[in-house]
Amino acid sequence: MYKRILSAMVYFIPFIAISQTGKFHEAFVEDFSDTTSAYFRYGSTGNKAPFKYKLGVNSPSEEGTKILSFKIDPTDSAGAGRGPEIISRHFTHYGSYAARLKVPKTSHIQPNVGAVVGYFTYHMDSIPGLSEIDFEWLLADPTVIYMGTWTGHSGELKRVGRIINLAEGTIYSTVYREDHNDLRVPLADLQNQPDTIEAIADYDASARFYTYGFDWYPDRIQWWMLHPENGEKIVLWDYQGSEKGIPQHRTRYRMNFWHTNNWSVETNPLSIEKPLQPYELEVDWMSYEPFKKDSK
Repeated sequence: MYKRILSAMVYFIPFIAISQTGKFHEAFVEDFSDTTSAYFRYGSTGNKAPFKYKLGVNSPSEEGTKILSFKIDPTDSAGAGRGPEIISRHFTHYGSYAARLKVPKTSHIQPNVGAVVGYFTYHMDSIPGLSEIDFEWLLADPTVIYMGTWTGHSGELKRVGRIINLAEGTIYSTVYREDHNDLRVPLADLQNQPDTIEAIADYDASARFYTYGFDWYPDRIQWWMLHPENGEKIVLWDYQGSEKGIPQHRTRYRMNFWHTNNWSVETNPLSIEKPLQPYELEVDWMSYEPFKKDSK
């Protein structure tokens, strides 16, 4: 029922478009019901095993649902981009992004697995630098959600980020950081809203499909999800009050699944093991709705 809900979920703020070269996507919903996609191409710098990526296959966990299937290759080396990844064929920019997905369940097989599911935008332009907005889940604890942005240039990247445990209703951190100089600054006031999170009983990103999204404005980004029982929009982080950390230029829309050997989940410092099995990520649909341009 979620495949046509977007117009009811978002509101629009006009903006003046930044002039950039390259083709941009109009609004779309990719429901992965076919074996090809008009909106995404496959991209992986790792092994070329065909089992890593399939479109239009039956979901093993939800009857009647066709999915994008990503399977991690245990022989792939660590690193973002080494595992399966899809990349939008054209650029995207300010707008509302949403996806319905279920991350792999690994706790009963490999509790210390080092594996990441990324739902995000990413593009590096030489002059303005990186444009990235992301959701991430580490499979060793699928009750924890990572959200944030990356901006700046290679070697001097900057991040605003929030880490929450949605099953507990705990905000672990909401921080601005600069990795090249180890700067870490807790965010406050409008940059730290909401400052509490209500727990969702039994939330586990690997237990069922959930719908997640983010709304990207020039001066604000709001990360959200839909409540699994009543479909209500739940704001996970509404970052505003400063343009610091908010990408201003074009990007590409992506989903990936990869092995990390140096990033452990917040609740388990041992979770950097190489995946032992081809765990499967299921993606029901992804959508993009660009915000309307200023008519003035």
